[in-house]
Amino acid sequence: MSAPATVVVHADAALLAEAAAARLVTRLVDAQATRGRAHVVVTGGGVGTATLKALANTPARDAVDWSAVDVWWGDERFLPAGDPDRNETQARDALLDHVPLDPARVHPMPALGEPWGDDVDAAAAAYAEELRAAARPEERLGVPTFDVVMLGVGPDGHVASLFPEHPALHEADRTVVGVRGSPKPPPVRISLTMPVIRSAGEVWLLAAGAEKATAVALALSGAGEVAVPAAGAQGQRATLWLLDRSAAGKVPPGLTRISSP
Repeated sequence: MSAPATVVVHADAALLAEAAAARLVTRLVDAQATRGRAHVVVTGGGVGTATLKALANTPARDAVDWSAVDVWWGDERFLPAGDPDRNETQARDALLDHVPLDPARVHPMPALGEPWGDDVDAAAAAYAEELRAAARPEERLGVPTFDVVMLGVGPDGHVASLFPEHPALHEADRTVVGVRGSPKPPPVRISLTMPVIRSAGEVWLLAAGAEKATAVALALSGAGEVAVPAAGAQGQRATLWLLDRSAAGKVPPGLTRISSP
């Protein structure tokens, strides 16, 4: 059963990123204390990348045993390796190249080119196999138990590369899907599917800016995930909406809101 949403509002995008980074340190340390390792799914976009930069710049990052962290991605633009628009490239620049990760535990989604060429379905299947290989036999869906899945929220309510009314949103049999015809460029992408997102221990939805306010309000007021995919992104133990004041401007009254300075 998924956890109900908790809304955490910060004064601005910079404070949101810093607070999310601090929260992530705590969650990774807790996971490692319990199981000796941690699995995290990172996201791109403005707030996602800012959070990773904030994490790189905080001394608290040294509390994490980075050699025992597995890093995954929620979605990726199917572009050549090293392309500046790839989420992987941005994450490496922001954080991953600045902490002592085990390279074998960094799991970028496949890039356009060899060995998959332009076959995004084959690339998605390869990532699904990588997830399966990292999962223990008892884990659901053939994927590791993610401690945290971080997701940006688009102005249209999309998360990962699951867009409103798009066929990929309805995928129930695969863990990773190739996305064609994305309404946001580039048109070809790879994404985790909604059942995988919902299998995570915690799902964090990050949004900043007034242009996100309508999508956030719709998702939190009971909209269906077909129209607003963010509404369907829920964690097993916790679902956190980490917002700045502008993105929270239309949040329905009565929702749990924890405001920070």
